[in-house]
Amino acid sequence: MDAVYHIPALLDPTIDGLNIRPDGTYVDVTFGGGGHSRALLARLGANGRLYSFDRDMDAYANAPSDSRWHFVHSDFRYLRNFMDYYGVRAVDGILADLGVSFHHFDSAGRGFSFRFDGPLDMRMNATGGRTAADIVNTATEEDLARVLYIYGELKNSRQLARRIVAARAKEPVTRTSQLADIVGTDKKVLTLVFQALRIEVNDELGALREMLLSAAELLKSGGRIAVLTYHSLEDRIVKNFLRSGNIDGKTEKDFYGNILTPFTLIEKGLCASEEEVAANPRARSAKLRIAEKK
Repeated sequence: MDAVYHIPALLDPTIDGLNIRPDGTYVDVTFGGGGHSRALLARLGANGRLYSFDRDMDAYANAPSDSRWHFVHSDFRYLRNFMDYYGVRAVDGILADLGVSFHHFDSAGRGFSFRFDGPLDMRMNATGGRTAADIVNTATEEDLARVLYIYGELKNSRQLARRIVAARAKEPVTRTSQLADIVGTDKKVLTLVFQALRIEVNDELGALREMLLSAAELLKSGGRIAVLTYHSLEDRIVKNFLRSGNIDGKTEKDFYGNILTPFTLIEKGLCASEEEVAANPRARSAKLRIAEKK
């Protein structure tokens, strides 16, 4: 395991913003290194409960020894299903840190980063499902261009897709270093290509939408949801959902022009301080949004 699995961004504002009740029931849908979960447990009393989700079993190595804590080895898109399984009908708060853990970016064998040569994998749950190599080698040129354009917001997505298809015709693209050589040396473009493939492999945006819908149903009146986003695609989904109460972001208004929504916005997009970014550069892109269920 890595010396540092993950450093949680905006830790104190996130935990403070949840307005934790000592006897409450909470869910951390992105356990990872356990930093947010430990901070949350520190605020709970003897009767409080915390359920922490992670689809990567590697995260369980960070488990706290605490009878109030329950680990759920699952994608957070199944939030409602597993809460039903545990007999939990409503919760007081939900926390989601959508950032990829240091552990994933810094482990060559997981294939999340172009900084290391490794298998082109990118699965959060390494036990099943399509890998990035599967997509790169089997998707049509049109589908590859779509993934790169939508999830990477790359304007030259068609050119990049054409380059990948031409390269794989000579030999399968199975290593991160191969893909990096095909894409080129521009680090910003490489970052966005790897981001796009990771989002596609793990259906990150689809899972986020499903989790948010479940969260709205599960939260008690007065309960809060805190979400940390790291790029514009996921932040747009979270922002629109917390503002409108629906995935499409379409708002309805009452007779007086007030937006009809199940949420009251508490934090509309807090960013890390200069001091935090200096200590943890990966917090630079973090943005915190918090809402309370009416």
